[in-house]
This record gives sequence, C-alpha cells and structure tokens, in this order.
Amino acid sequence: MIALRSLLFTALFYLNLAGHMILFGPFVLFGPDSVIWWVTKSWARTSLWLMRVVTGTKAAIGGQENIPKGPAIIAAKHQAFWEVFALVPELERPTFVLKKELMAIPLFGWYSRRLGMIPVDRTKGASAMHSILGGAQTALDAGRQIIIFPEGTRTAPGVAADYHPGVYFLYSKLDAPLVPVALNSGVYWPRDSFVRRPGTVLAEFLPAIPPGLKRHDLIRALKETIEGRSLDMLRQAYRERRDLPMNDVIAELLREAA
Repeated sequence: MIALRSLLFTALFYLNLAGHMILFGPFVLFGPDSVIWWVTKSWARTSLWLMRVVTGTKAAIGGQENIPKGPAIIAAKHQAFWEVFALVPELERPTFVLKKELMAIPLFGWYSRRLGMIPVDRTKGASAMHSILGGAQTALDAGRQIIIFPEGTRTAPGVAADYHPGVYFLYSKLDAPLVPVALNSGVYWPRDSFVRRPGTVLAEFLPAIPPGLKRHDLIRALKETIEGRSLDMLRQAYRERRDLPMNDVIAELLREAA
C-alpha cells in the first residue's frame, strides 16, 4: 500500500509542478513579481498537501522566530527534495543556489531565471563560488534570503556530513546573518527510493549565526548546530514510528544518543 501511494504521489507531484508552470506561465511572463511568488508558493503548499493526503507524510516546521527580517543566508541540511519546496512558504522571497544543469530544464529553467535563482557550475571547483557572488549580492541587496545546502548534495540520515567551503565563502563575502536549518526529511523521503513513508517530517530554523566568524569557527558552529538538532529529530522519528526501516548506521547513532 505504501508503494502504491508513493507512486500515485510521484505522478501527482510532477503533474502539479507542470500544471502550475503551464497554467500560470502567461501570468508569470506578463505579471508583476508578486504573481510569480504566488504561483511558486501555491505549488509548494499544494505539494505539501498532496504528501499529507496521498502518503500520510505531514510536515512540522518550527523556529520561524529565528528568521531575521530582511536579507539572510539560510543554510539547510539536505536529505531530500522535500526541503526544496517545503521551506519556500516560510520565507518571503527566497532564492536558491542550485546546480547549473537545472537551468537547462524546459520551463523549470525559465521559471528559475524569472525567480532570480543563482546557478553554480560545480565543474569549476572553487572558482565557481566567485561566479555566483554577483547574483548573491543582488539578492541580498533586494532584501531576499539565499538558501544554500552546505553539504552540496543530499546526504542520507545518519551519514557523516561533509560541509563544503562554499557556505563560508558567501558568509564571509556578504556580511549577512546565517540561519541553520535542521531536518529529518530523508527518513520519510529516501534519496535512493521512490517510497514516501507516512509520519511527520520535522524541520526547524535555528538561531542565526552573526557575521564575523573565521572559517573554522563558522563551519564547526554550523555543523554542530545542524547535525546535533537533526540527530534529535532522527531520534524523535524513530520513537514515533517503530516501523521505520533501520540500518546499522542509524542504529549505532541512536544507541550513542540514548
């Protein structure tokens, strides 16, 4: 039954995405910025609704009081595609740092440019960060929030995270507060499976880290904050859902945290 519901959700999820882009395309093209943000947040909210209704996967997002008024960098843990849309309704006009290849997808790439997303060419290594600085500064000057995934790619629950230097580069150059985001989305939306498990995905905006830290101190503070809270959320998921799949890595982490 979970597999069938997951397949149905996947079909409806992409139909919802395509439907929003096609149906509202003319309004986005000729309308003001407020229109495209209404469309984007409508897609995000209806996607969360579909998850809740079709797969029984709810969302509980907290810590909104920790989001600064005005420009900020949002550094979120990345375990699933869930956080790509679920965090959007919580922010006013967020912009993502995303891989350049996504901009070539028909319609999606056009919408991304219209939304002012910031593409990064990961094949260029460290020099790629310099290429996105202009777009990032433009976004902050407009009072927007920049969402970046410090791990660079999705990391399975329980796997040791490798935080890339790109987050420090933006933090050091943009002189903006950095808000960590912890979550446990990978428990319910596994990166290597189409299955969407019932339960409650947790996410939390944590207290902002002010500008001015050195690279080592920033990475350490960010990692300890995100990973520590995400581990708490992982434990909570397994307390609430005894039927969740267990592997040796997660079992060991839960024993250590007990």
